[in-house]
Amino acid sequence: MATIYLMERGLGWLSFEGYSWGSDSFWKVGVDTVFMFWFFILVAAQEELLFRGYILQNVAEGLNILWGFLLSSLIFALMHFSNPGYSAMALLGIFLSGLFIAYSYICTRQLWLPAGIHLGWNFFEGTVFGFQVSGLEGMPRLIKQTVSGPTLFTGGSFGPEAGLILIPALILGLFLIRGYSQIRSEA
Repeated sequence: MATIYLMERGLGWLSFEGYSWGSDSFWKVGVDTVFMFWFFILVAAQEELLFRGYILQNVAEGLNILWGFLLSSLIFALMHFSNPGYSAMALLGIFLSGLFIAYSYICTRQLWLPAGIHLGWNFFEGTVFGFQVSGLEGMPRLIKQTVSGPTLFTGGSFGPEAGLILIPALILGLFLIRGYSQIRSEA
């Protein structure tokens, strides 16, 4: 998510407006941040148990790992259809994000990495960097900013998951997951 933030800022697609503690009390910012962290823990745990813990593993066992990889990611993307601003680009972006998260499960065969990636993704996307999280609005944000770049690249009101800016970040993430899993297997 830091890659996406820095790319959008570097391209002039993001207007920094300030930090939340500039207009809210330290107490409110702290409580909001802790609340959002726990909220995203629950979201990540629930979605990863369902999509990578149940669907991916059961389809892989019944058919094969490729079908588990693809179907769990497609269902993950389709389950976001009721989010505000959902579009064909959002479907594609969340599908690719689902593949990315599923890849972390396939590399480790454990749910802690997909859950951690999912938690970190949502928390840093919304709470830290101030982007929309899959179209959801009104969440507390540490960085106040406005995205003004082309919707095709930024994802517009849905957030980075619906923009082409997502692809370089996912590619970087794939290399990091692969490197981590190789180091882990050598240890």
